[in-house]
Amino acid sequence: MNTTYDIQLEKLTYGGESMGRLPDGRAVFVPFGLPGELVRVELTEDKKNFARGKIIEVVKSAPERIEPKCKHFVTCGGCHYQNLSYANQLQAKAEILIDQLKRIGKIENPPVKPMIASPLEWNYRNNVQFHLTAEGALGFINSKGNSTFPIEECHLPETSIDNFWRELQFESNKDVERVSLRAGQDEELMVILESENPEAPELEIEADVSVVHLFDEHSVVIAGQDYTTVNILGKDFHVSATSFFQVNNAMTEKMVNHLLTCLPVSMSTTLLDIYCGAGLFSKFFAPKCELIIGIEASESACEDFGINLDEFENVELYEGLAEEVLPGLAGRLDSETFMIVDPPRAGIERYALDAILEIKPQIIAYVSCDPSTLARDAARLIGGGYQLVEVTPFDLFPQTYHIESISIFKIM
Repeated sequence: MNTTYDIQLEKLTYGGESMGRLPDGRAVFVPFGLPGELVRVELTEDKKNFARGKIIEVVKSAPERIEPKCKHFVTCGGCHYQNLSYANQLQAKAEILIDQLKRIGKIENPPVKPMIASPLEWNYRNNVQFHLTAEGALGFINSKGNSTFPIEECHLPETSIDNFWRELQFESNKDVERVSLRAGQDEELMVILESENPEAPELEIEADVSVVHLFDEHSVVIAGQDYTTVNILGKDFHVSATSFFQVNNAMTEKMVNHLLTCLPVSMSTTLLDIYCGAGLFSKFFAPKCELIIGIEASESACEDFGINLDEFENVELYEGLAEEVLPGLAGRLDSETFMIVDPPRAGIERYALDAILEIKPQIIAYVSCDPSTLARDAARLIGGGYQLVEVTPFDLFPQTYHIESISIFKIM
């Protein structure tokens, strides 16, 4: 018989779990619980220094608990905070960000601004990835992370995706590993089929959508075109099927405006855009700077960057890993150098950060999607002579634990 404990939950932690204490003092992390609640927990992981558990019963619920909107909440691993009001979600995320900067970054009083709210709490995602059940039904990975379950509803995709996804039907999952839907301008849609089979899967769709088959990082157009067009603040961006782009357009616009405010560039400024992707930030800064230097490892994103910034003469692009390209730039940059760095969840690679400290840009704008790696990198930047001036969190992912932020570092 599995052991159960009645646990008083104390606080939300990064990753979507709530923390309490076992009778022996160890921390226990529980998904879908809220601070202040008394919950009956069955352990799912029992380690020497901590444990994880699942809620068997909420003995006493927190006054903040609300009814989730989606019937799949708790079963699905996609949302974590549907049981909290949106105002409480924003407050919880800001507190988690501060906690990460204090504990991991050893920053005593992190200068964290209030969380910038998303105009849309629901139906904000321009890109959604589905997995298939054995029977070929569209589904998501469950909250345990060990299987796919079929879904009947999801309240996160943009309306055009939400109106369409139920039309997709497959006989089984043997020919398709994942299915992604992307929404572009004027409700244009792209269906991306990923598989390990070089032969394109058969698919009958009556709607006028683009269909792309991805195999071994190669894309084959089955119908339409291999890109979507995303409009941000009046500028069009060509985004290929294999390229990354931010999923919440309204919040992307707020982030761009924030960077334009925080970086006092001039026509004598060199701006390095590290992990530049399809050129989102570079396109807005190119008219305002003497030189833009982009660095990006993804081949498709580099192609998109070239298309999106084709009108500008003052742009250089290096295709490669930041840690390989940056050291070669250290000697050729003048004193008025600014930097935008937008790394993946793992943060800035160690040798890339060494090169950044050697280049010594006057201002670094660090766009982070993971507060723990941000905190780690912030400690190194501060140790290398930078002051953390401000951290502004942006809620790109309502209902989930994910925290996007822009930190401004200035050389001392």
